[in-house]
Amino acid sequence: MSTGQCLNCDRIVSENYCPNCGQETSTHRYSLKHFFVHDFIHGIFHFDKGFFYTIKELFTRPGHSVREFINGKRTKHFNYFATVIILLTLNYFLAKWSKVDLTEVFNSASGLSKVIKDYSKITSFIVIPIYALFSYIIFRKSKQNYTENLVLNIFLLAGIITFRLFIYCSMILTNDVEVIQITNLIMTILVYIYIAVFFYQYFSAYNYNKINLLIKVFLIAALFLITKQGINNLINEIGMRYMH
Repeated sequence: MSTGQCLNCDRIVSENYCPNCGQETSTHRYSLKHFFVHDFIHGIFHFDKGFFYTIKELFTRPGHSVREFINGKRTKHFNYFATVIILLTLNYFLAKWSKVDLTEVFNSASGLSKVIKDYSKITSFIVIPIYALFSYIIFRKSKQNYTENLVLNIFLLAGIITFRLFIYCSMILTNDVEVIQITNLIMTILVYIYIAVFFYQYFSAYNYNKINLLIKVFLIAALFLITKQGINNLINEIGMRYMH
């Protein structure tokens, strides 16, 4: 058996598992086959330890921790698919307990609200391949492949969904629509700050000039905003035509 270095703790190992941290020595760079065959199936049907650790990392050092995960330090982290699904499930149940319906909060877009309520998991994942393409092109100097960009954007989605928990909590605590709308506005601002911090941290390790990196970060945050709004408008149009 060949000798190699553990990607999680850097120890030299010659076994199937690192004797120091327990990570598989077969840990490798992401590929589409690994993405769909292993991580998707594993993320849906197996729930390992590390959920709260992953959430903590996503809000204390989001870009750095995700970069480390993609580069091989995966032992402590929860699976990214499973993280998103658990967070979506929490949002679903909080929405069920809320005192106000989404259609009352966003009364100018009731079709959109219905689609989000009924197909939240689908609509949350729709934008990920587009976002991954944006980050792949804008940060191509980092040599991160498209699949790695898919993974980092799913982790980013997990952080964004966590912000939604605060909106649903406000809907449980009060039925004042104006208060909920203000909470939503604050969370929206925080989300886009979070996106900027996430990408700045992640790609800060790839020898970008600071000014150049900041420009790219603001560009991708703007693209995310425009794309999300465009998809929301499309979903709203579908909802108003066929579900209203």
